[in-house]
Amino acid sequence: MTDIRSNIKYLLSQIPPQVKLVAVSKTKPVADILVAYNAGQKIFGENRVQELLKKKDLLPSDIEWHLIGHLQTNKVKLIVPFVSMIQSVDSFRLLKTINDEARKTG
Repeated sequence: MTDIRSNIKYLLSQIPPQVKLVAVSKTKPVADILVAYNAGQKIFGENRVQELLKKKDLLPSDIEWHLIGHLQTNKVKLIVPFVSMIQSVDSFRLLKTINDEARKTG
């Protein structure tokens, strides 16, 4: 745990403020993510919607979530209300679905 904390603090001290570090938290337990969060890491990336939904409810609400990986159109409505970024839009149909859901949620 100390390694996570010290690595995050070091990395955040080395990058310019306009650069944002996204910690890929897929497959990591909530306890490890919380250690990184408490060390100053506030942006996390997940590649599975179901895992993201579970973790979101167990972690601080000010975490900025990114979806990194394939997103199925039927799962868009589950994540649009709270994710800050979807990094892998691979079709116009998916883009339209994201846009439509985003308009609904405001």
